[in-house]
Amino acid sequence: MKNFQQNLQKLEAADTQVLGVSMDSWFSNKAFADQIGVTFPLLSDWGGKITREYGVYKDEYQAPRRVNFLIGKDGKIMEEQVDKDAIDPTKIVDACQRPKMKE
Repeated sequence: MKNFQQNLQKLEAADTQVLGVSMDSWFSNKAFADQIGVTFPLLSDWGGKITREYGVYKDEYQAPRRVNFLIGKDGKIMEEQVDKDAIDPTKIVDACQRPKMKE
């Protein structure tokens, strides 16, 4: 989350909306965002419906995996980073800055 916050200006300049999603309550998300200085919206997937629909919920951990998705304006997933790769947003930031993304 902090890494996306550090790249927020680049992403917004590339016409990209950054959203965080967790299975925590909206109240917990707000407290977390305030604590780490995140200014983009953190959405609550209380109950995990969306987490399961995207296939990132891990039954053995009873929690979602860390995943970054870059979703195009048509709703299709264009880029994906999973687990440890999802910590560094460079791949997503670079994809957003490609000329085809700006069209």
